[in-house]
Amino acid sequence: MTTRQLGTGGLEVSAVGLGFMGFRRSTGPVEEREARSLVDEAIELGITFVDTADIYGPETSEILLGRAVAGRRDAVTIATKFGNVPGSTSWQLDGSPAYARAALDASLRRLGTDHVDLYYQHRVDPTVPIEDTVGALKELVEAGKVRYIGLSEPGPQTLRRAHAVHPVAAVQSEWSLFSRDIEETTVPVARELGIGLVPYSPLGRGWLTGTITSIDDVSAARRDHPRFTAATFDTNLRLAGEVGRIAAEIGVRPGQVALAWVLSRGDDVVPIPGTRRVEYLRENAGAGAVRLDDAHLARLATLAGRVAGNRSPRPHNIGTEAPPPPRVR
Repeated sequence: MTTRQLGTGGLEVSAVGLGFMGFRRSTGPVEEREARSLVDEAIELGITFVDTADIYGPETSEILLGRAVAGRRDAVTIATKFGNVPGSTSWQLDGSPAYARAALDASLRRLGTDHVDLYYQHRVDPTVPIEDTVGALKELVEAGKVRYIGLSEPGPQTLRRAHAVHPVAAVQSEWSLFSRDIEETTVPVARELGIGLVPYSPLGRGWLTGTITSIDDVSAARRDHPRFTAATFDTNLRLAGEVGRIAAEIGVRPGQVALAWVLSRGDDVVPIPGTRRVEYLRENAGAGAVRLDDAHLARLATLAGRVAGNRSPRPHNIGTEAPPPPRVR
């Protein structure tokens, strides 16, 4: 596994990360064994960049990750997030400085560590100036509790304003063969400012893995997502089939083609595919060795514009611009 740098401040991470969102059910012994086995294998493979959030579970993902890395904290780079209030029923957001400080302390307790390597605002709070939120994160960096800061799904101008307060190491957004809208908005600003890019759902929420062949393969919880409804399923299945055909021509798995495409977007791009299964983790790790030729890239370039359904069930939380700070009179 090679490494890549996020931002200009020296944050070096594995070129492929591990999304830990799947550990949401409980913190019982079965889940703990699965989490530990996955982290064991990730470290063995060189996948040392692990992404979680306080909202996953809520809280269970952080707890299990903390247990899995106990005694070897320095072997991994931990990213976590705050801003979606755990336990709220309406995706309540809170970007206030007081909440940022309290949320971090709670995450540190669950993770069993004294610092987070990369701390993201999970979604921009449209009621709090980004200068206030990032000002609090800057204080947490100065206190040694956070090494680097990031934003997830910010509007481009909010990203620019945040970076003016304190360097932003990474911006996390959905980016895959099926979701490319950030190429027109977030990516140009991030690259102008030297901010790294961390795509989540780089496998199209499962569409690009080759494991979905009928609607019965989709979990009940996911069937209300705009890209898995009865109205959009058949269209997206046909598009995912093209990824599968290219994979068969190369002799690799469809998910490896999808990840190889994301990795080919630039050396500042570090995808974080999520999984709970060791075999899929190994498959993801192998994507770095896959090379797509110009003909394959041309075929893949046509997919995103034909995908049916919005990429998020909550589009109002995507690309949010924070309000300006109050005027000083």
